[in-house]
Amino acid sequence: MPQFIFRSHLAANAEEAFSWHARPGAFLRLTPPWERVEVLHDPKNIHEGAVVVFRIIQGPVPVTWAARHTVYRPGRMFADEQIAGPFAKWRHEHFFSEQDGGCRLTDCITYTLPGAPLGPVLGAPLVVKKLCRMFFWRHTVTANDLALARRYPRARGLTVLVSGSSGLLGRDLASFLTTSGHKVIRLVRRPPVPGAGEAFWDPEKGVVDLAGCPPVDAVVHLAGENIGEGRLSPEKKRRVVSSRIAGTDLLARAAARLSPRPAVFISASAVGYYGHRQDDILSEEDGPGSGFVADLCRDWERASRPAADAGIRTANLRIGVVLTPAGGALARLYPPARMGLCPYMGHGGQFVSWISPDDVIGAIFHVIASPKVQGPVNLVAPEPATSRSLARTLVAALGRGVAAPVPRSLLRMAFGDLTDEVLLASARVIPNKLLQTGYKFLFPDLSKTYSHVLGLNGVRFLAGRA
Repeated sequence: MPQFIFRSHLAANAEEAFSWHARPGAFLRLTPPWERVEVLHDPKNIHEGAVVVFRIIQGPVPVTWAARHTVYRPGRMFADEQIAGPFAKWRHEHFFSEQDGGCRLTDCITYTLPGAPLGPVLGAPLVVKKLCRMFFWRHTVTANDLALARRYPRARGLTVLVSGSSGLLGRDLASFLTTSGHKVIRLVRRPPVPGAGEAFWDPEKGVVDLAGCPPVDAVVHLAGENIGEGRLSPEKKRRVVSSRIAGTDLLARAAARLSPRPAVFISASAVGYYGHRQDDILSEEDGPGSGFVADLCRDWERASRPAADAGIRTANLRIGVVLTPAGGALARLYPPARMGLCPYMGHGGQFVSWISPDDVIGAIFHVIASPKVQGPVNLVAPEPATSRSLARTLVAALGRGVAAPVPRSLLRMAFGDLTDEVLLASARVIPNKLLQTGYKFLFPDLSKTYSHVLGLNGVRFLAGRA
């Protein structure tokens, strides 16, 4: 049977690394952003007999995969085997061994492809490429998460209330926190599942029920209508304002009533706060711009005041464009770029303040764990890029294609007011507060960010090994 093996060194001992994988959320945390995966059954543990079921969405026909954990040796190894899925046979073993002050993580996969005799011959190169791409990314994330948790030794065993935990950022944050040994309470808009770490809220009706929650150390509020999807119609604007401002005010007041109160209240905002500012360099000290989005962000941040007035350390995260193929700008750029044509907006000279999804999670944890960080915090990489350079750097990372402009007239036809408010607005924002308080960016470089989030590093690693 063919075998795929991937090894790397982690700056953590074997017990720490094993525990990270054994905690709830590890499967989601290790799901690459380019994969469309839906978890159908999560056993919350990797003990012998536990079964995980998930659906992989590739092309028109989703594939359901079920795997049973067959071996569990704490601190040493665990294994799972496919019981239903795309392979004829599949066994995945994870080994942890002490090495050079840290540990060696080894993933060993033994598999058989269906469709013998041609299937294994034709499909083997594709499988190896896919596995190398995935496991290079997985090992990078594992190493970075373990290192990040170690960087804040005082932040241990926290309980964090999270809104928007089913969104792109909320899902990653929740899985990072749980794999790092913290407890997450998710705010949901349906009846909470008993024992699942959930609490009910309905921001449209002004209801939030935290009566059954344990004491909360931090509140992270990420929920809200996505402003970047669809046209900015009057109804869309109403929903955006209602979800972001009313929801923030509701949760801030609920946090202020808790006893004991949380140590920190963190609420999402956006770099749209600064409006269109040409090539001005903008920090947290600069005031708001003008326009619907800038006014929205200003009022959004004001809505968190009940928490601050109650003496809770409060931070407003002015988040930039998050570069992930799972959603947002890169999800729109990547498909045409793979086909050889990468678009940029208008003349392309407007500045885009971007950030990797890994640094969004890292920066949020930095704010949670740093008692002196409060007020506005720019969550952007240190080097903003123009829209044109975003496209050209993506083309260079992929090694093919060209970058081409999309005329403003076409953008106006497709997106209406969103064109001038978001797509063509220029905001050259820098993360002064993060840098001044000691946050170390994982991916400050645009090219390296693309290589990581798109899995290009694993492809290059395989090419260099061949």
